[in-house]
Amino acid sequence: MKQKEKPKYSMARCIQYMVSMAWKHQKSVLVLCVAQALLQVGQNLTQLFVAPVILSKVEQTAPMEELLSSILIFSAALYVLCFILNYWDNTCLIGRVHVRTSIVKEIIRKSITTAFPNTGDPKMLKLQTGAHQATGANDRGTEKIWKTLTSLLVNLGSFAVYLLLLTNLNGFLMLVVTLTSVAGFLVNRSVSQWEYLHKDENRQFWKQTDYIEKKTRSIETAKDIRIFGLGQWLSEIYDGVLRLKKAWVLRREKKYILAGTVDVLLAVLRNGIAYGYLIQKVLNEGLSASEFLLYFTAVSGFTGWVTGILGECTTLRQECQEIATVLEYLDYPEPFRFSGGKPLPDITACELKLEDVTFRYPGAEQPLFEHFNLTIRPGEKVAVVGLNGAGKTTLVKLLCGFYDPEEGRVLLNGVDIREYNRQDYYNLLSAVYQDYSVLDVTVEENVAQTMEDIDVQRVMDCLEKAGLKDFISQLPQGLQTHVGRDVYLDGVLFSGGQTQRLMLARALYKDGPILVLDEPTAALDPIAESDIYQKYNEMTAGKTSLFISHRLASTRFCDRILYLEAGKILEEGTHEQLLGLGGAYAKLFEIQSRYYQEGRDFRGEEVFYEAGSGAVSALREGC
Repeated sequence: MKQKEKPKYSMARCIQYMVSMAWKHQKSVLVLCVAQALLQVGQNLTQLFVAPVILSKVEQTAPMEELLSSILIFSAALYVLCFILNYWDNTCLIGRVHVRTSIVKEIIRKSITTAFPNTGDPKMLKLQTGAHQATGANDRGTEKIWKTLTSLLVNLGSFAVYLLLLTNLNGFLMLVVTLTSVAGFLVNRSVSQWEYLHKDENRQFWKQTDYIEKKTRSIETAKDIRIFGLGQWLSEIYDGVLRLKKAWVLRREKKYILAGTVDVLLAVLRNGIAYGYLIQKVLNEGLSASEFLLYFTAVSGFTGWVTGILGECTTLRQECQEIATVLEYLDYPEPFRFSGGKPLPDITACELKLEDVTFRYPGAEQPLFEHFNLTIRPGEKVAVVGLNGAGKTTLVKLLCGFYDPEEGRVLLNGVDIREYNRQDYYNLLSAVYQDYSVLDVTVEENVAQTMEDIDVQRVMDCLEKAGLKDFISQLPQGLQTHVGRDVYLDGVLFSGGQTQRLMLARALYKDGPILVLDEPTAALDPIAESDIYQKYNEMTAGKTSLFISHRLASTRFCDRILYLEAGKILEEGTHEQLLGLGGAYAKLFEIQSRYYQEGRDFRGEEVFYEAGSGAVSALREGC
């Protein structure tokens, strides 16, 4: 069996972190934790003495008034203690949730601000999953630890009081009670430990069943399930996972039954010896009935406190392992500078330069770029084209500062971007990526990327430039229409092309001096794409622009075109110059243009189109 990796953070460090978070966000959690423990110890002592004291009154033939007053005092004390504890338990929940959600905020902040390379780091992703699991519910370590600490204090306090009470009893009896208690704890812990060590296996079962359930009700997979008849296949997979889950549960329950049997035998042994010893004291030493009841109850309670201390320590250790995952995630090293650094000057004209850059992805044997050089002059519009895998998107990521090169430098106006605060550098960029993201907020908020101080007129201007103004104007709530239906049921589902136009409007609204367009029209039809290209000069006026595209027709709007192949610039020039060279660019352009030529298919054979002459003309212009 593979040895489990030791947590990076100790229990003391994890407890210190939780205490510091409570002190910072909700001090009452700490106060109530200690107060609850003291009250519960008081409640336990009251419950311990209530029956023996009343029984002693009966033995002493005390007056009815004295007996009733004793019953009333104990009843009132128990009632008050129960009331306060129940009230505080509900009150504590709010504070504990607040502390946990404060930790969730830290995790989210780390997720959205961490350096881009970390977002694909397998170790980072595993820690991220663990951190979210540790904060995902009331019974997770970052909230349940307060109950555990309170219970541990109760067990320690009660153990100390009971130990003082039982000091007059036989030492052998105390040894037997302690040993049987520890043995019972170890047996039960072995089962709990087995379940804890196999929690990932159990979690995987739930993850698989949840995945299948989501797919069966997903809109995206509904068509495939019906067209390809996937229903039976998914049902069989689901049943297979349930069988594995059932086998896992049976293994666990067998262990619980065995542990329960051993625990009962130990309890019989412990209680039998205690009964025998106390009965002997009654017969030989005249121990009263009330004392017998007190001591026997104390012996049973002592067993519970010993087991409780050991159990809570084990639970605390497991919870601290979850908290340690949170700490490890929050403290995960950042390769970029996000604080300090040179102040970014007020830049309106940006020159970007890759100087002798060598770059390889983590785990890759060969570098994608090796001693690569490129300069994009201020205000220049540069297109990068090439086949899949040529390095186009990676080039964008390097220029955007998402990755740092292994060797060489990425320069902004002659200064290595590593010397700046990376977030300040990001503020210079307006970008549209092929893997875009849309939030379930209003159209207006999606374009402005904020909820405050939105320039509505500017939003509409950007939507118009992106070719989306007419569509938005026809929506019932206009700019206030929600996009998507994951959050708002009245949301509108945009098509792929409409979403890309929305992302283009977002980039225009930011109005950064550097514009990066990575396949911004991939989801548009050629006619719509041609409309966007005609506005390209207006959109990029005065900006340093980088444009990535598979469709070579778009490149004619750019000042310079780079044809990439295997991480190298194979050809460079304007659209006309590259066509004149008759090289790789010209050949690829010719292949693509055949799709749009009337009367010819890809192989040059005669075909017929039912398209109108206007559409064909527009398609040709797009080429």
